[in-house]
Amino acid sequence: MQPARHSKQIAAASLDIQAEMSDNSVMTETTDKTGGLPPSIERFVLHWGEMGDKWGVNRSVAQIHALLFLSDKPLAAEEIAERLTIARSNVSNSLKELIGWQLVRRVQVLGDRRDYFEAEADMFEMVRRIVSGRKTRELDPAIDVLRTCSAEAAADARVSAHARARLASMLAFTETVDKGFGEIMRLPAPTVLKLIKMGGAIARFVGGSAGGTKSGK
Repeated sequence: MQPARHSKQIAAASLDIQAEMSDNSVMTETTDKTGGLPPSIERFVLHWGEMGDKWGVNRSVAQIHALLFLSDKPLAAEEIAERLTIARSNVSNSLKELIGWQLVRRVQVLGDRRDYFEAEADMFEMVRRIVSGRKTRELDPAIDVLRTCSAEAAADARVSAHARARLASMLAFTETVDKGFGEIMRLPAPTVLKLIKMGGAIARFVGGSAGGTKSGK
């Protein structure tokens, strides 16, 4: 009885080893297939994901955006999942978020029923949409709260004049920034880029620079 039991144990162990080798083979094949991004592309995708994480954006969302931005053709969700080795469901949710930010759009490919996706290629437009999205999610709610707090403080005798002045000052500043931002974002891209390139010339035009102005001028 013991030799037979020993033979069964050996056979079972052999099957386990074969199964493990098969699993490892599949994992290696998948890794080789999905890890084929050029080093420069992979580095950019990973860094964009880290930046997104610091900005409060899901890492997968940022990585998918980076991949689509550098892609020379639209990609299907399955291709994205394969190249980034992330779950298909994660890709779907991330694409919905990117579409909501207007950073990615659906496109159709002739002869294929699947949805394909491409990123906004214009750098200025991409930055404009990212900044506008953050303004909507962060600055606008802050201004609403400041307006409410300032109005309530002005009508509450228990709030000191110092606190009311601080709230009013902060509200005035944020509203000025909000108005200026809106006006800049409505300008054509070439105009904004020209203003950026002018740099210190703008400061001198509106009233001096950090180093002051030369005497006699």
